Amino acid sequence: MFKKILIANRGEIALRIIRTCKEMGIKTVAVYSAADKDSLHVRFADEAVNIGPAPSNQSYLKIPHIISAAEITNADAIHPGYGFLSENAEFSRVCQEYGIKFIGASPEMIDKMGDKATAKDTMKKAGVPTIPGSDGLLKSVEEGLKIANEVKYPVILKATAGGGGRGMRIVKDDSQFQKAWDDARMESAAAFGNDGLYLEKFVEEPRHVEIQIVGDSTGRACHLSERDCSIQRRHQKLVEETPSPAVSQDLRERMGAAAVKAAESIGYEGAGTVEFLLDKHGDFYFMEMNTRIQVEHPITEEVTDFDLIKEQIKVAAGEKISGKNYFPKLYAMECRINAEDPAHGFRPSPGKITNLHTPGGHGVRIDSHIYAGYTIPPNYDSMIAKLIVTAQSREEVLVRMKRALEEYVIEGIKTTIPFHIKLMDDPKFKSGQFTTSFLEGFDFSGM
Repeated sequence: MFKKILIANRGEIALRIIRTCKEMGIKTVAVYSAADKDSLHVRFADEAVNIGPAPSNQSYLKIPHIISAAEITNADAIHPGYGFLSENAEFSRVCQEYGIKFIGASPEMIDKMGDKATAKDTMKKAGVPTIPGSDGLLKSVEEGLKIANEVKYPVILKATAGGGGRGMRIVKDDSQFQKAWDDARMESAAAFGNDGLYLEKFVEEPRHVEIQIVGDSTGRACHLSERDCSIQRRHQKLVEETPSPAVSQDLRERMGAAAVKAAESIGYEGAGTVEFLLDKHGDFYFMEMNTRIQVEHPITEEVTDFDLIKEQIKVAAGEKISGKNYFPKLYAMECRINAEDPAHGFRPSPGKITNLHTPGGHGVRIDSHIYAGYTIPPNYDSMIAKLIVTAQSREEVLVRMKRALEEYVIEGIKTTIPFHIKLMDDPKFKSGQFTTSFLEGFDFSGM
């Protein structure tokens, strides 16, 4: 087992990893930018190293700075958390070169699954259901038009290096194709330095359902059931829940088996997530694989009584998984609390927290790094907390979540708490009848 782990991240996920390390008797090293010198992950780690100025490209994304911090503190492993360098093949490769264990996917695995077109082709060969579309990247508009007519409109053009909805365009007929092609390529090149596009049939009325998997060095994998992440704004998740109200036990088992097949077909090691689109007919299609821990991992932990960070560390240290698939015993939901103003287009709201009261009670968990007097910097993602509730049924979860949200007081800034309170009262959401486009018709007034 590792003696000391450096956490190459910040905020709540850094604090989350520190907690598990302490319970496992492993020393921790925090890295921080100038903007994060007063953050709790710096305070609670055994050691802390300043790695640069506030901008992430001069600190949390600076591989030489992080490797130097690991070397001077004699860390024998690095946990990247999520975001930043967690799915960066070069970072994983450099860790290998310096003899530091990267608690995540190998560089080869990240390369294979990070490129969406390659990942889809890999899954198709493994027999995992994939959305009909192009075999790899499109070479021309003409090829795209031909495939669009074969799979039938509507179709969607996607950037192979994309994320967060960038480089994506829905096309409804031939007349829209050229403009969508030009716009998607331009946006993708600007955002990712890669203008490669592939095409898929557009799945109507989809839900975003993902399966949590864990694999070990022997090539075996298991799953920990599904999470429904359909409540999204501009492809950014706001609420996640498990089990999904749209998934039957039979479908759960089939999706879980497909995810395990996906992981084992590539010899995946570590914690990861296989993401599917589920259509209104109950058919599911592989969308992508995330080779890291997810923001929403706590809801899976709550319903399976399973510490995913601990499992990541154990697998990275060479231990074997049990091989057992886990199914939910309870219901859980997570609301992402962002420093944003939902009444004004989710405008970022950084600043000083003047007063803070967190909810409590049975079945309530908060993963956060904020405190009264803490100043939220404007340099990073706006998520400041995750509120997770667990109960015996979805109905109880909704009641408990609303109660907890109403107890949650964060003053000095705007947050998404008012939006979440309103969502808990929405009849369609309460009935479980929603898709990834649910928020397009949502009334954001009065918040």
